[in-house]
Amino acid sequence: MSGAAIVGAARQWIGTPYLHQASVRGAGCDCLGLLRGVWREVIGAEPEPVPPYSRDWSEPQGDEALLRAALRHLSAKALRDEAPGDVLLFRMREAAVAKHLGLQARTGEAASFIHAYSGHKVTESALTAPWRRRIVARFAFPKELD
Repeated sequence: MSGAAIVGAARQWIGTPYLHQASVRGAGCDCLGLLRGVWREVIGAEPEPVPPYSRDWSEPQGDEALLRAALRHLSAKALRDEAPGDVLLFRMREAAVAKHLGLQARTGEAASFIHAYSGHKVTESALTAPWRRRIVARFAFPKELD
């Protein structure tokens, strides 16, 4: 799948309200819902059902559930190997589990990513130094399907 196709699909979600656990363009999504929706639009059916999750999911147990799921369905890349369409996984606080996702839109000096987060609609944000410091994994989207 081309990075341009992934970014184009993700940009269609810009303006979608944040809604925890949702994944419907124009109606609502969270960061995982954005990734799920783009997956459906560019690939087809989601690779596995997503169980219900709370806002603090995985934190009490220190469980890297999102990282494990990404490793099942995406191809891990070096953090510096940037390309449009890459899936970015963020750790929002030091020593916290990684649980925020975004899709890289642009690279270089004007690098940006598309994401959804609480209190905001889906947006394209600059991939500034504070955001870059939080990236813990980068993946090619999608992994080759069997």
